[in-house]
Amino acid sequence: MTEYAIKIAGLKKTYAASRSSGPKEALKGIDLRIPKGSIFGLLGPNGAGKSTLINILAGLVLKTSGKVEIWGFDQDTNPRQSRAAIGVVPQELNLDAFLTPRESLNLQAGLYGVPKSQRRTDEILAAIGLADKAEAYARSLSGGMRRRLLLGKALVHSPQVLVLDEPTAGVDIELRRMLWAYVRELNASGVTIILTTHYLEEAEAMCDEIAIINHGEIAVQDSTKNLVASMDAKTLVITAATATRTDIHLPKGVTMETRHDNELAFTYSRSAVRVEDILASVSAAGIAIRDIASEDPDLEDVFVALTSTRQA
Repeated sequence: MTEYAIKIAGLKKTYAASRSSGPKEALKGIDLRIPKGSIFGLLGPNGAGKSTLINILAGLVLKTSGKVEIWGFDQDTNPRQSRAAIGVVPQELNLDAFLTPRESLNLQAGLYGVPKSQRRTDEILAAIGLADKAEAYARSLSGGMRRRLLLGKALVHSPQVLVLDEPTAGVDIELRRMLWAYVRELNASGVTIILTTHYLEEAEAMCDEIAIINHGEIAVQDSTKNLVASMDAKTLVITAATATRTDIHLPKGVTMETRHDNELAFTYSRSAVRVEDILASVSAAGIAIRDIASEDPDLEDVFVALTSTRQA
């Protein structure tokens, strides 16, 4: 059995020309491998191709060319098995307003061919915190409850891979924490999680590995730790004992920002500038130092660096 939950090679998708524009190449030859048992982040700006890629994995959009394997099943030769191996929680709250949560889960399980004796409806309702709303119409549920119900629908056939498309968009902090706690439980039980989110601090905290997609191409794929470490820039924050001056002769390549409360922030390249040289410049300017701190780059810095410099 393969060590990857998903293997994608040379995946392309071109949408046909419309009256207002020519053909749209949404995916331009994606190569991607997602390890089994991981929490994997798929990040990118709006229009980068994330939704197209997810919809192809879910079997909702037909690819133009390329190869997709889900849990070892080729999407072309074993479409039923590959689709059964994946569950998708969409961003849109697309629920039947006149079905109860229990009815929604049972209907979804039936669509996947899960026998009644093997359905986990009550177990899932309890896990997603909707046991007390099992017989309420979906139209009466709050937005957070509807999002939890979408998660439950994606789990009815016990998929090995779960895709979460912006799962915490527009939800409150309490629900966000509940969702992440449950996602970690699922992952600990062996489910591979694929997450798309615009909350980069969530991706940094949750994901073992991340791929950033931009203009239909993979800009980078690596462990979260390595991606953050790849940023060479660092910031040294010095709090002066008294009001600061700005005429400091700094080493080449160092920039300075004046902040509140007598703080000076010096951004520099770790590979080109020594901290000692910055401190020497501050001391030479006659500035008494009360405190020193450092700020490391985060995933947002990586994301901006990789997506803002590439042109469509």
